[in-house]
Amino acid sequence: MLGSRPLRVACIGAGYVGGPTMAVIASKTSPDAVQIQVLDISEERIAAWNSDRLPLYEPGLTELVFGSRGRNLHFSTAIEDGIKWADLIFVAVNTPTKECGIGAGSAADLTYVELAARQIAAAADTPKIVVEKSTVPIRTAEALGAILEACGRTSFEILSNPEFLAEGTAVRDLCEPDRVLIGGNLETDSGRRAVETLTELYAHWVPRERILATNVWSSELSKLVANAFLAQRVSSINSISALCELSGAEIDEVARAVGLDARIGPHFLKCSVGFGGSCFQKDILNLVYLCESFGLNTVADYWRSVIAINDWQKQRFTARILHGLYNTATNKKIAILGFAFKKDTGDTRESAAIDVCGNLLQECAKLSIYDPKVPAEQIWTDLTRRCRRTRDELAHYVTLAESAEEAAMNSHAIVILTEWDEFRTLDYAKVYKGMCRPAFLFDGRSICDMKALSQIGFVCYAIGSPVDSRIRLR
Repeated sequence: MLGSRPLRVACIGAGYVGGPTMAVIASKTSPDAVQIQVLDISEERIAAWNSDRLPLYEPGLTELVFGSRGRNLHFSTAIEDGIKWADLIFVAVNTPTKECGIGAGSAADLTYVELAARQIAAAADTPKIVVEKSTVPIRTAEALGAILEACGRTSFEILSNPEFLAEGTAVRDLCEPDRVLIGGNLETDSGRRAVETLTELYAHWVPRERILATNVWSSELSKLVANAFLAQRVSSINSISALCELSGAEIDEVARAVGLDARIGPHFLKCSVGFGGSCFQKDILNLVYLCESFGLNTVADYWRSVIAINDWQKQRFTARILHGLYNTATNKKIAILGFAFKKDTGDTRESAAIDVCGNLLQECAKLSIYDPKVPAEQIWTDLTRRCRRTRDELAHYVTLAESAEEAAMNSHAIVILTEWDEFRTLDYAKVYKGMCRPAFLFDGRSICDMKALSQIGFVCYAIGSPVDSRIRLR
């Protein structure tokens, strides 16, 4: 509350971060305490947020939005008006990896962050607290402050408040966070007041002992480091999965034994065909660029190797498929089960499925793809970009199925690329009857019972399990 009125919160960016974050804040506060406007230039996206079909899928999100929308949660394209109205402004815009110029392929592209800063500077006529919510490189707050100070007509306090969300569990992560990190200028009264304002907003539902205040630079770097450490664990267990396959060890047994060590813990020790999502690769590359900028080339090489292992795992999995299919996939139908980068999300950014499908299409395989949440248009967009071919050109090789059973019908192989729960419980005996012989199953998520599938008749391969002699490398 600011005097007799609610705290006015705006969020520039209605994507995977801004939408769910504001929905949770709205659900945890009363209209008398907090009013929220989510702002975006995309009329289509805002219309979707205001409709019965939200623009993204996240478990529990629909219920939160429907419960708060029109009450203390509002979606609008009136960005200038929203900026003028707000006391506190989150910046939650996209920060992709640069595709050209200095730092291309590793540095973050801050175009949208700068545009947001200039929008704020042009519209704001009263003091504002500006909060970095996007994942940004260290010292971005300094650049934001310089733009706002040079172009604005009022005073600004810049805070860093990185998100630590995992898609598929974003609502839970926001409702029960391990910590909330707030970086600000703790050496001035105005900086400390700004930090306290944001702290009070989160304190509506987060215990204060979980709200950590740091300087801005520590906050910005912490997000990159957290994602780098998590990705490193995935690449580490994936590297060991290759050794398990050839040595006779079982990766799940190894991971369980290692994870029981209290110093290590069990999280992010599930092997797979590779990590994906909007953050891991982007943030590691950002960290690499940052290290190289400071002349820390050995450190940069270390973190670059995490991505190298991830890319190698996808190539290795594709090679296993090809060797299993007698070193040729030409005109063979392959059922692709799962296209999202993980279950419980429709997000395909950096999904391992894109590269595996692209590799198989280069081998002239015919793919039948099924994913329960990824829109058809997104699959076509990802494949045309990856293969550099038009949709019409790919249509001869790619079909989209309405179910896993349909995808598998008359196929030579099933390839599991997303760990959707429904793929664990398929009637594989029935599926097997409709496939060509020999029928192969390649499990890139290690979710199926290989022994049971072998008894049905499948020739099986699962990441991290000893390789069936029938599909060993020749």
